[in-house]
Amino acid sequence: MTKFINPGLTQTSRRNVLRGSVLAGAAAVTGAGALANQRRSPLPRMQPPAARFIEAEAQAQVQAEPADLSGYSRVKQELVAPPFAPEHEQVATGGPKIIEIYMETTEKLMVVDEDTGASVWALTYNGSVPGPLIICHEGDMVELTMRNPVDSVMEHNIDFHASTGALGGGGLTHVFPGEETVLRWKATKPGCFTYHCAPGGAMIPYHVTHGMNGAVMVLPRDGLKDVEGNPLRYDSIAYIGEQDYYLPKDEFGDFLQYEAAGDDYADSLDAMRTLTPTHCVFNGAVGALTGENALQAKVGETVLMIHNQANRDSRPHLIGGHGNYVWETSFSDPPLTGLETWFVRGGTAMAAMYTFEQPGVYAYVNHNLIEATLLGAAAHFVVEGNWDNALMEQVVAPRTFET
Repeated sequence: MTKFINPGLTQTSRRNVLRGSVLAGAAAVTGAGALANQRRSPLPRMQPPAARFIEAEAQAQVQAEPADLSGYSRVKQELVAPPFAPEHEQVATGGPKIIEIYMETTEKLMVVDEDTGASVWALTYNGSVPGPLIICHEGDMVELTMRNPVDSVMEHNIDFHASTGALGGGGLTHVFPGEETVLRWKATKPGCFTYHCAPGGAMIPYHVTHGMNGAVMVLPRDGLKDVEGNPLRYDSIAYIGEQDYYLPKDEFGDFLQYEAAGDDYADSLDAMRTLTPTHCVFNGAVGALTGENALQAKVGETVLMIHNQANRDSRPHLIGGHGNYVWETSFSDPPLTGLETWFVRGGTAMAAMYTFEQPGVYAYVNHNLIEATLLGAAAHFVVEGNWDNALMEQVVAPRTFET
Protein backbone atom coordinates (compact mmCIF):
# COMPACT_ATOMS: atom_id res chain seq x y z
CA MET A 1 0.00 0.00 0.00
CA THR A 2 1.05 3.64 0.32
CA LYS A 3 4.63 4.07 1.54
CA PHE A 4 5.17 6.61 4.30
CA ILE A 5 8.65 8.08 4.27
CA ASN A 6 8.21 10.14 7.42
CA PRO A 7 5.31 8.97 9.58
CA GLY A 8 6.31 11.39 12.33
CA LEU A 9 5.87 15.13 12.24
CA THR A 10 8.60 17.73 12.59
CA GLN A 11 9.59 18.52 16.14
CA THR A 12 7.01 20.74 17.76
CA SER A 13 8.17 24.19 18.75
CA ARG A 14 6.39 27.23 20.11
CA ARG A 15 6.96 28.95 16.76
CA ASN A 16 5.33 26.07 14.88
CA VAL A 17 2.36 25.98 17.24
CA LEU A 18 1.89 29.72 16.96
CA ARG A 19 2.26 29.50 13.18
CA GLY A 20 -0.48 26.86 13.14
CA SER A 21 -2.76 29.07 15.20
CA VAL A 22 -2.18 32.05 12.96
CA LEU A 23 -2.70 29.97 9.84
CA ALA A 24 -5.90 28.41 11.19
CA GLY A 25 -7.25 31.74 12.36
CA ALA A 26 -6.55 33.25 8.97
CA ALA A 27 -8.45 30.43 7.31
CA ALA A 28 -11.53 31.17 9.38
CA VAL A 29 -11.35 34.96 9.24
CA THR A 30 -9.24 36.20 6.34
CA GLY A 31 -8.81 33.15 4.12
CA ALA A 32 -5.82 33.07 1.80
CA GLY A 33 -3.68 35.58 3.67
CA ALA A 34 -2.02 32.76 5.62
CA LEU A 35 1.66 32.05 4.97
CA ALA A 36 1.81 34.99 2.55
CA ASN A 37 5.37 35.70 3.66
CA GLN A 38 6.47 32.65 1.66
CA ARG A 39 5.45 34.33 -1.59
CA ARG A 40 7.23 37.04 -3.52
CA SER A 41 3.91 38.90 -3.76
CA PRO A 42 1.14 38.93 -1.13
CA LEU A 43 -1.91 36.73 -1.49
CA PRO A 44 -5.22 38.53 -2.06
CA ARG A 45 -7.31 38.88 1.07
CA MET A 46 -10.50 36.84 1.15
CA GLN A 47 -13.49 37.14 3.46
CA PRO A 48 -15.04 33.70 3.85
CA PRO A 49 -18.20 33.59 5.98
CA ALA A 50 -16.96 30.70 8.13
CA ALA A 51 -16.66 32.69 11.38
CA ARG A 52 -20.19 34.07 11.00
CA PHE A 53 -21.60 30.62 10.28
CA ILE A 54 -19.82 29.11 13.28
CA GLU A 55 -21.31 31.75 15.59
CA ALA A 56 -24.79 31.39 14.07
CA GLU A 57 -24.81 27.59 14.39
CA ALA A 58 -23.56 27.70 17.95
CA GLN A 59 -26.28 30.20 18.88
CA ALA A 60 -28.97 28.13 17.15
CA GLN A 61 -27.94 25.06 19.17
CA VAL A 62 -28.27 26.95 22.45
CA GLN A 63 -31.88 27.78 21.59
CA ALA A 64 -32.80 24.29 20.35
CA GLU A 65 -34.49 21.49 22.27
CA PRO A 66 -32.28 18.50 23.18
CA ALA A 67 -32.45 15.59 20.74
CA ASP A 68 -34.69 12.69 21.74
CA LEU A 69 -32.38 9.68 21.80
CA SER A 70 -34.89 7.26 23.29
CA GLY A 71 -35.09 4.04 21.33
CA TYR A 72 -31.50 4.24 20.10
CA SER A 73 -28.85 1.74 21.09
CA ARG A 74 -25.14 2.56 20.95
CA VAL A 75 -22.65 0.67 18.81
CA LYS A 76 -18.95 1.39 18.33
CA GLN A 77 -17.69 1.09 14.77
CA GLU A 78 -13.99 0.40 14.38
CA LEU A 79 -12.87 2.31 11.31
CA VAL A 80 -10.28 0.63 9.08
CA ALA A 81 -7.86 1.88 6.46
CA PRO A 82 -8.85 1.89 2.78
CA PRO A 83 -9.50 -0.02 0.57
CA PHE A 84 -11.27 -2.03 3.26
CA ALA A 85 -14.63 -1.44 4.95
CA PRO A 86 -15.59 -1.68 8.62
CA GLU A 87 -17.67 -4.58 9.86
CA HIS A 88 -21.35 -3.90 9.26
CA GLU A 89 -24.77 -5.41 8.58
CA GLN A 90 -26.08 -5.24 5.02
CA VAL A 91 -29.63 -5.43 6.40
CA ALA A 92 -30.21 -3.62 9.69
CA THR A 93 -31.35 -5.66 12.67
CA GLY A 94 -33.14 -4.09 15.59
CA GLY A 95 -33.95 -0.44 15.95
CA PRO A 96 -31.93 2.62 14.96
CA LYS A 97 -28.46 2.96 16.41
CA ILE A 98 -26.01 5.64 17.43
CA ILE A 99 -22.84 4.65 15.58
CA GLU A 100 -19.87 5.83 17.61
CA ILE A 101 -16.70 6.50 15.59
CA TYR A 102 -13.35 8.10 16.32
CA MET A 103 -11.14 10.11 13.98
CA GLU A 104 -7.80 11.80 14.47
CA THR A 105 -6.58 14.45 12.08
CA THR A 106 -3.04 13.52 11.11
CA GLU A 107 -0.55 15.57 9.09
CA LYS A 108 2.11 13.32 7.58
CA LEU A 109 4.67 13.25 4.79
CA MET A 110 3.66 10.71 2.12
CA VAL A 111 5.30 9.56 -1.09
CA VAL A 112 2.96 10.08 -4.04
CA ASP A 113 5.20 8.61 -6.74
CA GLU A 114 8.41 6.72 -5.92
CA ASP A 115 9.66 7.00 -9.51
CA THR A 116 9.76 10.80 -9.46
CA GLY A 117 10.20 11.38 -5.75
CA ALA A 118 6.97 13.37 -5.59
CA SER A 119 5.73 13.70 -2.03
CA VAL A 120 3.11 15.66 -0.14
CA TRP A 121 2.49 16.70 3.42
CA ALA A 122 -0.85 14.94 3.45
CA LEU A 123 -3.67 16.18 5.65
CA THR A 124 -5.64 13.11 6.68
CA TYR A 125 -8.34 11.58 8.79
CA ASN A 126 -6.83 8.61 10.68
CA GLY A 127 -3.66 8.77 8.61
CA SER A 128 -4.99 7.54 5.26
CA VAL A 129 -5.89 9.03 1.88
CA PRO A 130 -8.84 8.79 1.54
CA GLY A 131 -10.12 8.90 5.09
CA PRO A 132 -11.81 5.72 6.36
CA LEU A 133 -15.17 4.56 5.05
CA ILE A 134 -18.05 5.02 7.49
CA ILE A 135 -21.11 2.76 7.16
CA CYS A 136 -24.51 3.15 8.78
CA HIS A 137 -28.19 2.66 7.94
CA GLU A 138 -30.90 5.17 7.18
CA GLY A 139 -32.32 6.41 10.47
CA ASP A 140 -29.11 5.78 12.43
CA MET A 141 -27.12 8.56 14.04
CA VAL A 142 -23.38 8.93 13.53
CA GLU A 143 -21.56 10.26 16.59
CA LEU A 144 -18.03 11.35 15.73
CA THR A 145 -15.33 12.15 18.24
CA MET A 146 -12.62 14.03 16.33
CA ARG A 147 -9.27 14.95 17.85
CA ASN A 148 -6.56 17.24 16.46
CA PRO A 149 -3.21 16.21 18.02
CA VAL A 150 -1.28 18.83 19.93
CA ASP A 151 1.68 18.56 17.56
CA SER A 152 -0.40 19.38 14.47
CA VAL A 153 0.25 22.61 12.60
CA MET A 154 -3.24 23.42 11.31
CA GLU A 155 -6.85 23.74 12.26
CA HIS A 156 -9.18 21.04 10.87
CA ASN A 157 -12.90 20.31 10.68
CA ILE A 158 -15.29 18.04 8.77
CA ASP A 159 -18.21 18.60 6.38
CA PHE A 160 -20.47 15.54 5.96
CA HIS A 161 -22.41 15.68 2.69
CA ALA A 162 -24.67 12.95 4.13
CA SER A 163 -25.82 15.15 7.00
CA THR A 164 -28.54 17.77 7.26
CA GLY A 165 -27.53 21.18 8.60
CA ALA A 166 -25.58 24.26 7.59
CA LEU A 167 -22.08 23.43 6.37
CA GLY A 168 -22.64 19.70 6.97
CA GLY A 169 -21.32 20.04 10.50
CA GLY A 170 -18.31 21.99 9.30
CA GLY A 171 -19.28 25.01 11.40
CA LEU A 172 -19.44 22.93 14.58
CA THR A 173 -16.25 20.88 14.30
CA HIS A 174 -13.38 23.38 14.01
CA VAL A 175 -10.56 22.01 16.16
CA PHE A 176 -7.18 23.63 16.71
CA PRO A 177 -4.10 21.57 17.69
CA GLY A 178 -4.73 20.03 21.10
CA GLU A 179 -8.54 20.20 20.80
CA GLU A 180 -11.26 17.60 20.29
CA THR A 181 -14.95 17.81 19.43
CA VAL A 182 -17.98 15.53 19.29
CA LEU A 183 -20.62 15.84 16.55
CA ARG A 184 -23.77 13.77 16.19
CA TRP A 185 -25.90 13.78 13.03
CA LYS A 186 -28.80 11.70 11.72
CA ALA A 187 -28.51 9.73 8.48
CA THR A 188 -31.76 10.65 6.75
CA LYS A 189 -30.85 9.90 3.11
CA PRO A 190 -29.56 6.54 1.83
CA GLY A 191 -26.62 6.53 -0.56
CA CYS A 192 -22.88 7.13 -0.73
CA PHE A 193 -21.63 10.57 0.23
CA THR A 194 -18.31 12.35 0.49
CA TYR A 195 -16.93 14.10 3.56
CA HIS A 196 -14.04 16.53 3.64
CA CYS A 197 -12.25 19.23 5.59
CA ALA A 198 -13.48 22.80 4.99
CA PRO A 199 -11.81 25.29 7.35
CA GLY A 200 -12.74 28.32 5.20
CA GLY A 201 -11.48 30.37 2.28
CA ALA A 202 -8.58 29.02 0.24
CA MET A 203 -7.94 26.50 3.01
CA ILE A 204 -10.91 24.47 1.75
CA PRO A 205 -9.37 23.37 -1.58
CA TYR A 206 -5.94 23.26 0.04
CA HIS A 207 -7.07 20.65 2.58
CA VAL A 208 -9.17 18.66 0.10
CA THR A 209 -6.37 18.45 -2.46
CA HIS A 210 -3.96 17.38 0.27
CA GLY A 211 -6.02 14.25 0.94
CA MET A 212 -8.48 15.30 3.62
CA ASN A 213 -11.63 13.62 2.33
CA GLY A 214 -13.46 10.31 2.48
CA ALA A 215 -16.86 8.63 2.16
CA VAL A 216 -19.93 7.59 4.13
CA MET A 217 -22.28 4.84 2.96
CA VAL A 218 -25.82 5.06 4.32
CA LEU A 219 -27.55 1.77 3.53
CA PRO A 220 -31.33 1.36 3.37
CA ARG A 221 -32.46 -0.46 6.50
CA ASP A 222 -33.61 -3.43 4.40
CA GLY A 223 -30.46 -3.43 2.27
CA LEU A 224 -29.77 -2.79 -1.40
CA LYS A 225 -32.34 -3.82 -4.01
CA ASP A 226 -32.72 -3.98 -7.77
CA VAL A 227 -35.37 -2.10 -9.76
CA GLU A 228 -37.94 -4.84 -9.03
CA GLY A 229 -37.27 -4.80 -5.30
CA ASN A 230 -35.24 -7.99 -5.18
CA PRO A 231 -32.44 -7.99 -2.58
CA LEU A 232 -28.87 -7.43 -3.73
CA ARG A 233 -25.98 -8.70 -1.63
CA TYR A 234 -22.22 -8.23 -1.91
CA ASP A 235 -19.37 -10.39 -0.68
CA SER A 236 -16.90 -7.55 -0.13
CA ILE A 237 -16.35 -3.83 -0.55
CA ALA A 238 -13.53 -2.17 -2.48
CA TYR A 239 -13.28 1.40 -1.22
CA ILE A 240 -11.49 3.63 -3.73
CA GLY A 241 -10.71 7.28 -3.13
CA GLU A 242 -9.59 9.22 -6.18
CA GLN A 243 -7.25 12.04 -5.18
CA ASP A 244 -6.08 14.91 -7.33
CA TYR A 245 -2.80 16.48 -6.20
CA TYR A 246 -1.30 19.77 -7.35
CA LEU A 247 2.33 19.42 -6.30
CA PRO A 248 4.59 22.46 -6.77
CA LYS A 249 7.68 22.19 -8.96
CA ASP A 250 10.86 24.22 -9.25
CA GLU A 251 12.08 26.00 -12.39
CA PHE A 252 13.64 22.73 -13.61
CA GLY A 253 10.38 20.79 -13.33
CA ASP A 254 11.41 18.84 -10.24
CA PHE A 255 8.96 18.40 -7.39
CA LEU A 256 9.67 20.62 -4.40
CA GLN A 257 10.21 19.20 -0.93
CA TYR A 258 9.01 20.85 2.28
CA GLU A 259 10.04 20.48 5.90
CA ALA A 260 6.62 20.58 7.52
CA ALA A 261 2.89 20.61 6.84
CA GLY A 262 1.75 24.00 5.61
CA ASP A 263 5.13 25.08 4.26
CA ASP A 264 3.87 24.49 0.72
CA TYR A 265 0.76 26.64 1.15
CA ALA A 266 1.65 29.58 -1.10
CA ASP A 267 3.24 27.39 -3.78
CA SER A 268 0.28 25.02 -3.71
CA LEU A 269 -2.19 27.85 -4.29
CA ASP A 270 -0.25 28.79 -7.41
CA ALA A 271 -0.33 25.17 -8.60
CA MET A 272 -4.03 24.77 -7.82
CA ARG A 273 -4.94 27.89 -9.79
CA THR A 274 -3.81 26.13 -12.97
CA LEU A 275 -6.65 23.61 -12.46
CA THR A 276 -4.20 21.04 -13.85
CA PRO A 277 -3.37 18.24 -11.41
CA THR A 278 0.12 16.78 -11.35
CA HIS A 279 -1.35 13.46 -10.14
CA CYS A 280 -4.75 11.75 -10.10
CA VAL A 281 -4.29 8.66 -7.98
CA PHE A 282 -6.32 6.03 -6.20
CA ASN A 283 -5.91 5.73 -2.43
CA GLY A 284 -3.21 8.30 -2.00
CA ALA A 285 -0.34 7.29 -4.27
CA VAL A 286 0.66 5.88 -7.63
CA GLY A 287 0.52 2.08 -7.34
CA ALA A 288 -1.43 2.06 -4.06
CA LEU A 289 -3.88 -0.48 -5.58
CA THR A 290 -1.75 -2.21 -8.22
CA GLY A 291 0.98 -4.86 -8.21
CA GLU A 292 1.48 -6.28 -4.75
CA ASN A 293 -1.24 -3.95 -3.48
CA ALA A 294 -3.89 -5.12 -5.98
CA LEU A 295 -7.39 -5.88 -4.78
CA GLN A 296 -8.25 -9.59 -4.51
CA ALA A 297 -11.39 -11.49 -5.56
CA LYS A 298 -12.58 -14.85 -6.85
CA VAL A 299 -14.81 -15.91 -9.72
CA GLY A 300 -18.40 -15.77 -8.51
CA GLU A 301 -17.73 -13.12 -5.87
CA THR A 302 -19.75 -9.91 -5.89
CA VAL A 303 -17.81 -6.75 -5.08
CA LEU A 304 -19.35 -3.39 -4.21
CA MET A 305 -16.97 -0.72 -5.49
CA ILE A 306 -17.36 2.56 -3.61
CA HIS A 307 -15.68 5.46 -5.41
CA ASN A 308 -15.13 8.87 -3.81
CA GLN A 309 -13.95 12.01 -5.61
CA ALA A 310 -14.22 15.11 -3.46
CA ASN A 311 -13.01 17.64 -6.04
CA ARG A 312 -13.25 16.59 -9.72
CA ASP A 313 -15.49 14.58 -12.03
CA SER A 314 -14.37 11.04 -12.82
CA ARG A 315 -15.43 8.18 -15.11
CA PRO A 316 -14.65 4.76 -13.60
CA HIS A 317 -14.44 1.76 -15.91
CA LEU A 318 -13.67 -1.86 -15.03
CA ILE A 319 -11.71 -3.23 -17.98
CA GLY A 320 -13.09 -6.69 -18.70
CA GLY A 321 -16.14 -6.20 -16.49
CA HIS A 322 -19.18 -4.00 -16.10
CA GLY A 323 -21.29 -2.17 -13.61
CA ASN A 324 -24.02 -4.75 -13.10
CA TYR A 325 -25.75 -2.32 -10.76
CA VAL A 326 -24.69 1.30 -10.40
CA TRP A 327 -25.94 3.92 -7.96
CA GLU A 328 -24.54 7.24 -9.18
CA THR A 329 -26.64 9.41 -6.90
CA SER A 330 -28.76 7.71 -4.24
CA PHE A 331 -29.89 4.34 -2.95
CA SER A 332 -33.43 5.79 -2.95
CA ASP A 333 -33.47 5.54 -6.76
CA PRO A 334 -33.33 2.23 -8.67
CA PRO A 335 -29.82 1.34 -9.79
CA LEU A 336 -28.64 1.73 -13.36
CA THR A 337 -27.74 -1.62 -14.89
CA GLY A 338 -25.16 -3.02 -17.29
CA LEU A 339 -22.99 0.09 -17.54
CA GLU A 340 -19.60 0.01 -19.26
CA THR A 341 -18.43 3.28 -17.68
CA TRP A 342 -20.13 5.25 -14.94
CA PHE A 343 -19.89 8.77 -13.57
CA VAL A 344 -18.66 10.27 -10.31
CA ARG A 345 -19.64 13.88 -9.96
CA GLY A 346 -17.02 16.04 -8.28
CA GLY A 347 -17.85 16.25 -4.59
CA THR A 348 -19.66 12.91 -4.42
CA ALA A 349 -19.23 9.24 -3.66
CA MET A 350 -21.09 6.48 -5.48
CA ALA A 351 -21.31 2.70 -5.70
CA ALA A 352 -21.12 0.06 -8.44
CA MET A 353 -21.65 -3.68 -8.03
CA TYR A 354 -20.11 -6.43 -10.17
CA THR A 355 -19.92 -10.23 -9.96
CA PHE A 356 -16.67 -11.49 -11.46
CA GLU A 357 -17.12 -14.22 -14.10
CA GLN A 358 -13.57 -14.84 -15.31
CA PRO A 359 -10.18 -15.10 -13.59
CA GLY A 360 -7.33 -12.76 -14.41
CA VAL A 361 -6.29 -9.17 -13.85
CA TYR A 362 -8.95 -6.51 -14.22
CA ALA A 363 -7.91 -2.86 -14.40
CA TYR A 364 -10.22 -0.39 -12.68
CA VAL A 365 -9.43 3.01 -14.16
CA ASN A 366 -10.59 6.56 -14.62
CA HIS A 367 -11.50 6.32 -18.31
CA ASN A 368 -9.94 9.63 -19.01
CA LEU A 369 -7.07 7.39 -20.02
CA ILE A 370 -4.56 10.23 -19.80
CA GLU A 371 -5.30 10.45 -16.09
CA ALA A 372 -5.29 6.68 -15.74
CA THR A 373 -1.98 5.99 -17.48
CA LEU A 374 -0.01 9.21 -17.01
CA LEU A 375 -1.34 10.61 -13.72
CA GLY A 376 -1.95 7.40 -11.78
CA ALA A 377 -5.74 6.84 -11.62
CA ALA A 378 -5.64 3.04 -11.87
CA ALA A 379 -6.26 0.01 -9.67
CA HIS A 380 -6.12 -3.74 -10.29
CA PHE A 381 -8.37 -6.61 -9.23
CA VAL A 382 -6.61 -9.98 -9.28
CA VAL A 383 -9.34 -12.60 -9.64
CA GLU A 384 -8.82 -16.32 -9.03
CA GLY A 385 -10.89 -19.13 -10.52
CA ASN A 386 -11.45 -21.34 -13.52
CA TRP A 387 -11.44 -19.91 -17.05
CA ASP A 388 -14.67 -20.13 -19.09
CA ASN A 389 -14.02 -20.47 -22.81
CA ALA A 390 -17.69 -19.82 -23.50
CA LEU A 391 -17.13 -16.23 -22.40
CA MET A 392 -13.73 -15.69 -24.04
CA GLU A 393 -11.25 -17.89 -25.84
CA GLN A 394 -8.03 -17.29 -27.72
CA VAL A 395 -8.81 -19.25 -30.86
CA VAL A 396 -5.42 -18.63 -32.48
CA ALA A 397 -2.36 -17.39 -30.62
CA PRO A 398 -0.44 -14.51 -32.23
CA ARG A 399 1.64 -15.79 -35.20
CA THR A 400 3.25 -14.50 -38.31
CA PHE A 401 1.36 -14.66 -41.57
CA GLU A 402 2.41 -14.85 -45.19
CA THR A 403 1.83 -11.88 -47.48
